[in-house]
Amino acid sequence: MMSVKLSYRNILRNRRRSAMTALAVAAGTQALLLFGGFQSYVFAGLESGAVQRSGHLTVYREGYFLYGAGNPVDYGIDRYPELIRLVRSDPVLHPLAEVVTPTLSLVGIAGNFSPTGSAAKTFLGVGFVPSDRARMRQWDEYGASSASQEVNLDDGDPSTGFVGVGLGRILGLCGRLRIADCPPAPVSAPRRSAAGATPQDFSYLQEPGDAANDAHALLPRLDLLAATANGAPNVVSLYVKAASPQGVKELDDNVIGMHLALAQQLVYGRSEPKVTGLVIQLRRSEDLPLARTRLQALFAEHHLPLDVREFSELNPFYVQVKRFFGSIFLFIALIMGVIVLFTIVNTMTMAVLERTTEVGTTRALGVKRRGVQRQFLLEGGMLGALGATAGVAVASLATLAINHAHLTWTPPGNAQPVPFHIALFGQPTLIAATWIALTSVATLAAWLPANRAARLPIVDALRHV
Repeated sequence: MMSVKLSYRNILRNRRRSAMTALAVAAGTQALLLFGGFQSYVFAGLESGAVQRSGHLTVYREGYFLYGAGNPVDYGIDRYPELIRLVRSDPVLHPLAEVVTPTLSLVGIAGNFSPTGSAAKTFLGVGFVPSDRARMRQWDEYGASSASQEVNLDDGDPSTGFVGVGLGRILGLCGRLRIADCPPAPVSAPRRSAAGATPQDFSYLQEPGDAANDAHALLPRLDLLAATANGAPNVVSLYVKAASPQGVKELDDNVIGMHLALAQQLVYGRSEPKVTGLVIQLRRSEDLPLARTRLQALFAEHHLPLDVREFSELNPFYVQVKRFFGSIFLFIALIMGVIVLFTIVNTMTMAVLERTTEVGTTRALGVKRRGVQRQFLLEGGMLGALGATAGVAVASLATLAINHAHLTWTPPGNAQPVPFHIALFGQPTLIAATWIALTSVATLAAWLPANRAARLPIVDALRHV
């Protein structure tokens, strides 16, 4: 207790120098905490977006993840309603799962053959149950999600869907879908077939039941062409309700979202309908390891050739951003640590020079070298602790100010701006680790000057002027 009291008095001897040293530690603490809180908020937002789109876990047929993305026919999951019931009725998975829903991924050609012009392009399609997808978009465990701009489809109307903004522009739907920043496309001359006829659309491939629906006369219509499970070409009509921004140009220029029934009709025709994936969204992300382990055990128990993938495996961008921000945080922490290190070394070296005679006197009175060394180490640790505590206080005030300033930004992969927040108060580990790390660096930085003071010869120290 006496050592702490003496250290505190010694710090107050040169208040200006001690204050500047503590401010350097406080600045480092504040920088680390604010960036760490911002990093946590970015991670929460990315995870929320990924979970809203693709759930926490997705069940595929074995081999689909590596080879089946372009061949949904051979890697489809048959009798999937029974699989859904199996998952939902499991006593372990039932309390963990929020949504269990089938999806179907496909590729094909989308054509807009209207009287005002024609255009066609390959597309990446996803079929889903609209009500389940709407429930998935409501998941917001971390409070870091933004309002989705995706249009809501109706379970009872399988003929409607949405397209990416870029795809809508390419297919000439700007006017009818009210797509902004969409100049008119150049008009090209129609191409003729070898027989001399001008191909207008894919309607000659359509089955009689796929004729235009009068109820959707006001919506633009796309003809979707794909190969069925039997290898024959098949065409269905999709009425586009809206253009939905995707945030990534590759998706924006290619994606089409549609009702699961329409996707199955396009891919499987009159054959048994299948799905390519079973999406499982959990109530809490912390239950993900338990849910995955249980799913794998359940499939092994029933001898089902199925594979389970986490959302991080399906969204490599999420993993890349986490690694990138983690590298930046380590770089900033290294810089702040070096600044604190040299600041404390300079301060304690000056203190040793100013108190050389005092060190000699205490050594002459019987204080051992370890006692002198411990005294200076304690002073360095106290400077670090005071600065780190001030840094935590300033970072907390800055966090409150930023979170109530109603700032917005557009994070990577988002199509619309979201609130700019610092998630600091929910990170006690980050606060404690930063405080302990910088205080430890300050204590260790005082070791070299403290060791120098402890090794001073008593005679030389006493006659030091």
